[in-house]
Amino acid sequence: MKNLFLRRVLAAVSGLTLVFSLAGCTTVANTGGAQAPAAQAPSEAAEEAAGDSAGSEAPGESIVIKVGANITPHAEILEQAKPILADRGITLEIVRLEDSITPNTGVIEGSLDANYFQHVPYLEQFNLENGSDLVSIGAIHYEPFGIYAGRTAELSELPDGAVVAVPNNVTNEARALLLLAQEGLLTLKEDAGINATIEDIVENPRNIQFKELAPEQLVAALPDVDVAVINGNYAIEGGLHVSEALAVEANDGLAAETYGNIIATSPDKADDPALLALVEVLQGKEISDYINSTYDGAVVPLN
Repeated sequence: MKNLFLRRVLAAVSGLTLVFSLAGCTTVANTGGAQAPAAQAPSEAAEEAAGDSAGSEAPGESIVIKVGANITPHAEILEQAKPILADRGITLEIVRLEDSITPNTGVIEGSLDANYFQHVPYLEQFNLENGSDLVSIGAIHYEPFGIYAGRTAELSELPDGAVVAVPNNVTNEARALLLLAQEGLLTLKEDAGINATIEDIVENPRNIQFKELAPEQLVAALPDVDVAVINGNYAIEGGLHVSEALAVEANDGLAAETYGNIIATSPDKADDPALLALVEVLQGKEISDYINSTYDGAVVPLN
């Protein structure tokens, strides 16, 4: 009887163990099935939150544009545009360059998004000589060329054989010759226009001797020449004032229309919204007022 009783007790215990064991397996299985979506839910929520966060930060993210510019006045003008562009979410990086080659090569090579230092005739000549296709996306200002005194204080006192320094690049030399012709110091062929060279001079009553120099060297050359015809920006850098020039291009003449300083870029960036915003700001009243109040007529806004 005792053995029978023990066998029944053991059987009962085994049965209960099996029940609890099965119940335990069922619980684990059910828990696993129930927890799978719960485990995924935080991940999805995190992804959504990240997406929302990225979306909320996007408007605050700044677009960066790099613009090469001559130091005066171009880089100075760009500095005034910086905070205006920053309010639009555009960071303007100004790369200061002192020559008239690397601003264009920088755009061609892609180290610059645009540049601000040249006029359209110079750009077209550069493209022709270098097989490039840079384009203008807007004119900003005009810098009147001036004739500045060197050894001779007045144009009426220029001696026979006077030495006159002029820029040595094609478009700016033409501009210098046109200004000298404007002042009656020489006569050019009727069709010479903005492509005039020394070869186009048909009358030179004072036997002027021309000294062709890089534009940035003209101010330094003044002690060694009778007069020099100097680009507005280099005159400013050299401490000259347009009010002291012996003669200046007219602001409403052909030169102003032709030689406006531009924002230039590559064709693939001609419609870039950030660059177009830069042009809009530079052509705006705030920048125009700054130019008028700062450069004493040596720089003239075109808008």
